[in-house]
Amino acid sequence: SEENNHSSKTMSYGLSDAYPNPFNPITYLTLTIPEAGYVSVQVYNIMGQVVATLASGYMEASTYTFTWDASNASSGVYFVKAEVAGTITTQKLMLMK
Repeated sequence: SEENNHSSKTMSYGLSDAYPNPFNPITYLTLTIPEAGYVSVQVYNIMGQVVATLASGYMEASTYTFTWDASNASSGVYFVKAEVAGTITTQKLMLMK
């Protein structure tokens, strides 16, 4: 099919694996946004509560690096949820202090 001929290297949406992970106290994520639009990147605890908002609002198509400083958070599992143009990606983070 036509789809298979396109290189996935063309500006495709994606959330990189957080690094470092496990981390203490800072971790980084790279988000590639293929087209401008509403972007939301939030960190949740295992109770489903938002503990950090890394991005929220209209953003241009580009690649962005976000930093989460979890100095004030307690050790444990967290989830980062990125929403770009209706596509949601979730990733597990482990904070070890």
